[in-house]
Amino acid sequence: MAFTIEDMKLIAADRYQMRQLAGSGGWSNSISWILLIEDDVILKDFTGKDLAVTTGVGFDSEAKLLALVQQLVAVHASGLVINTGPHIETVPQSVIDCCDANDLPLLTVPWSTSLYDMIKDLSMRIFLQSAVDAQISQALIEVIKDPGAAGAYTKDLLPYFDVDGTFQIALITTGDLDVMDTVERQRISYRMQIYLENITHNATFFYYDSCFVLVVNALSPAYVRDVLDGFLAKMRKRMAEQRVSVGVGSVVTGLGALQLAYRRARAAADRALRTGAEQLWFDEMGLYRLLTRVEDAGLLREMGEEALRPLLEHDRAHGTDYVRTLRCYLASERSIQEAARATYTHRNTAIYRINAIKRLLGCTFDTPEERMRYLVACLIVEM
Repeated sequence: MAFTIEDMKLIAADRYQMRQLAGSGGWSNSISWILLIEDDVILKDFTGKDLAVTTGVGFDSEAKLLALVQQLVAVHASGLVINTGPHIETVPQSVIDCCDANDLPLLTVPWSTSLYDMIKDLSMRIFLQSAVDAQISQALIEVIKDPGAAGAYTKDLLPYFDVDGTFQIALITTGDLDVMDTVERQRISYRMQIYLENITHNATFFYYDSCFVLVVNALSPAYVRDVLDGFLAKMRKRMAEQRVSVGVGSVVTGLGALQLAYRRARAAADRALRTGAEQLWFDEMGLYRLLTRVEDAGLLREMGEEALRPLLEHDRAHGTDYVRTLRCYLASERSIQEAARATYTHRNTAIYRINAIKRLLGCTFDTPEERMRYLVACLIVEM
């Protein structure tokens, strides 16, 4: 719901004669603040989602302006507005090309435009939208915590969501967000939001319970997948040092089902983080969908660790990996060849291990009931 480049353009096109030149792929970029920049010193204060405005007094050559654009890309800025006039009469093609290549919105306003009035006006709109965003996020958190609160927040959320429509939640985690200081976490949040394209007015992004939460409304799963694929591609390219795991919940209908969407997204995110997966959708987790939703930890221990105790003890004592071997064997419908391939061993080694597993468990896996019991046990232990 943030104030975006597109919102700014709609307001400023007539009022400030703002025109677009490049970076059309970033028109959905949200803006956290507007900073007037006449040298590169202030760039150290950019945290992401900052919109830069310049008269070009410190960037009055093609090389300097191109270097500025490259630095703005590096600090994950929302865009650049150039006040064309005596310092920059015409934007060089190299600058336009660079903005296009990096999806950095490049806009111009004429020299006659009062930058003071424009920045004050747009900054106030950003501030007001930020306050609204905070209220929306808090309302959604309350509904996630207590589905019974949906009725109390429906009126507040109705102007921004189809509250009776579909919702889907994606959780983005790094595994250490809860131990970061607030400034660092906000910096990462701002940069991530720049890469979540084309959903600004159908989604809300906020931090809750050690994860960044993306709530989308009235969007198809295929569209959400495209957005997340694009997000991850940009993360790999521009924030390679920041490894993330994304868990996506099921599509639910109505505001009251938001807690279910969140819990399923949480299960997917937790498993993605444990397995090192970049993106995991709850609906594609197979039997894990059921296992992750079991709240009785004692029952899971009984079905997992107790059933496989001889193998677990052998693995710990001898450094073997019999539990994984058994899981691969059962998951492939008792195919020795597939078990050998999945565990990177020779077929004869796989045969030896399977026979040893049968002796340790006192089981031949001949019946469907036996196979199901031990496959579920393997999945629980690995989970």
